[in-house]
Amino acid sequence: MVSIRNKILTFAIIATLVPSLGLGYLSFKQSSDLIADNVTRELRLLASHADHELDMFVQDRINAVRLISSSSLVTDGLTAVGSLGANKSDTHSLQHLSQYLGSVQVKLDAILELSVVNVTGQIMVSSAAAPAAVVLPDEWTERVLAGEYLIVVPPHWDEERTTSTFSVAVPAYSNEEMLVGLVVAVIDLGSVQSRLKNVTHSPLGEVILIDSVGRVLLGSHAAAKTKHSALSGTVLEGLRMHPGEIQDFSGITHEKVVGLSEMSGLHDAMVVVERNYEDVYGTWAQLRNLFLALAGALVLIVGIIAWRIGRSIVLPLNRLVQAAGQIAEGNLEVRLDVTHQDELGRLTGVFNQMADRLRHNHAEILFANQAMQQQNQLLETLSVTDGLTGLYNRSKLDAILNDQLSRFKRNHRPFVLLMIDIDHFKTQINDYHGHVVGDEILSTVAGVLAQSIRNVDSAARYGGDEFIVILTDTTIDDAIKTAERIRLQVENLQHTANDQPVRVTLSIGIVESRPGDMVITDVLARADKALYDAKHAGRNRVLYS
Repeated sequence: MVSIRNKILTFAIIATLVPSLGLGYLSFKQSSDLIADNVTRELRLLASHADHELDMFVQDRINAVRLISSSSLVTDGLTAVGSLGANKSDTHSLQHLSQYLGSVQVKLDAILELSVVNVTGQIMVSSAAAPAAVVLPDEWTERVLAGEYLIVVPPHWDEERTTSTFSVAVPAYSNEEMLVGLVVAVIDLGSVQSRLKNVTHSPLGEVILIDSVGRVLLGSHAAAKTKHSALSGTVLEGLRMHPGEIQDFSGITHEKVVGLSEMSGLHDAMVVVERNYEDVYGTWAQLRNLFLALAGALVLIVGIIAWRIGRSIVLPLNRLVQAAGQIAEGNLEVRLDVTHQDELGRLTGVFNQMADRLRHNHAEILFANQAMQQQNQLLETLSVTDGLTGLYNRSKLDAILNDQLSRFKRNHRPFVLLMIDIDHFKTQINDYHGHVVGDEILSTVAGVLAQSIRNVDSAARYGGDEFIVILTDTTIDDAIKTAERIRLQVENLQHTANDQPVRVTLSIGIVESRPGDMVITDVLARADKALYDAKHAGRNRVLYS
């Protein structure tokens, strides 16, 4: 008797190996070469366009700075001051020069700062209150006398201005054609971002400008969202060693990309263009369909030959597949008749044993799963709530405050914190009426807090008779109104203990998040101070600090 394993092996070799080795190699080799040629041509065109736009942008700004350096205000001011500093008469000239630089800088697109330095590199006057430092490169005089401009600060990401910038210096000459100083401009590279790629006419792909260590300075469209990303050292070295050649690498916009590089005139900056690897080779689907059609024809021919062999395999396997599908859908009552004495017959017997075991264990698994879910829900609730009031506990409060503070630092979206204390709780309620009454009042106050805030806000028991309310994206005026509403609701509640009325009032301190808040203790300390002031001012009141 021929084993089922040998039957499957014979059928697999005939049906798949021959068409795979023959047509598969030919089809995919041709499609790979075609795709590589097309993508290389498109990416080179895109890189050339982006580099051209970048060069035009830089030259336009250099020309604007040259016009400023040749103005009489700049040259006369530098000539008068000289390299030794300003005297009293020169100070008036520098004031005029400062006003001139400020007015010109505002009008010039993409120029963030203008400074005038003397031949020693000392900043004489600037359009900025705190101008960026200027460090002139070695042998700079020979370069400017030869007609070059200087890149004194290479392209980099400016954290303060949240954009990519670089600084250039253009020489200023006196009327006697003597070098008297330089005009230094800080240029915003971010303003060229929209010009890197023409969405309508440019080939598919993303354009990215990176600095000398591979960090992203700016990019087009999807690449613009990855400013703080960087290429790895290995990828960067490969792009520098083979400019203009298409490569596969781990890119900026996708995990794997097809791209190439072009060196830019901006110091060591480099233009990188890339496309998603999956998008590029998705065109293989057409060739794959052609391959499948040819392979299907061969499979049909081989299938006719192997029909008698396959029939003895397919029918029992179909029964097993259908039965397994019913079990997967939840029908555990499936049972198959054993009609063969070969491997398929033994497999059918094992399948029936498996179905019996599944039926036996199914109920136990369901019961254990339900019990575990109930326990997990209970543990999750207990871990974040206060057992008496039902509000969040101190641990959950710390987590919420940390999240709000991080969100404030990241997005500058403020939050307001209310620290609430029940007036005279220990002396006039707990000690006089007992802890049972005190617990009832704590629960009542907690209920008022829960009903007075929105779903996005949070209320927690801070400890003892103190509560914290966090109001998200709320102005201080709205927070004060909310606090007053809470205070009045609690004051108007009617409490009795041992047939005696119990008056309950609240003191509330309010603080708003500030840029100087580094940790949650900063916010809590200011809130505690505001609460202390409210108590000291006579209690039953709201104070904002």
